[in-house]
Amino acid sequence: MMKKDDYVLMLDYLPYGYPLEGKMFPIVQCIGEKYFALLQLAPVRGATFEAYERIYIGPDKRDKVSYIIGRLPQEKLTEQAKLKLAEFIAKIVGEREQEFVDFFNKAQAINTRLHRLELLPGFGKKHTNEILKARDEKAFESFEDIRQRASNVPDPKKAIEKRLYEEITERQRHALFVI
Repeated sequence: MMKKDDYVLMLDYLPYGYPLEGKMFPIVQCIGEKYFALLQLAPVRGATFEAYERIYIGPDKRDKVSYIIGRLPQEKLTEQAKLKLAEFIAKIVGEREQEFVDFFNKAQAINTRLHRLELLPGFGKKHTNEILKARDEKAFESFEDIRQRASNVPDPKKAIEKRLYEEITERQRHALFVI
């Protein structure tokens, strides 16, 4: 069963829809709060929205959303939405640091030639081996702990942020964080 968010955060509001498409109905571009799905919503008539506004889209009565149009194709993501998406990701990674540090503590190999850690931008076999060696001694407690104990690895927080952005905006063969 596919997991669905009950709340989304507004990234951009297009009161006249997409330019050059001819359809003039309003559209809200947003991202799922927990599972990071990019969605397009049709707002109820007269609704107004603010940046990062938390909007209910669950199964019960919705006050600002008429219906969910569907997934937001990456090519329709506005420049404003892309900027807000990057800010949202940085905020989420900071707020849920322990969850992402646990990823470094528990990540396993995908197959005999590829480890999940190698899917992070900037992490190769050498960095992965260094992290595996350090975590065998003791589990990591924070991003700073990873940086101090595994020397010469790229910034783990930035690597998670980049990977999350890639997974949200483009289909990845192996998803680490986005369902």
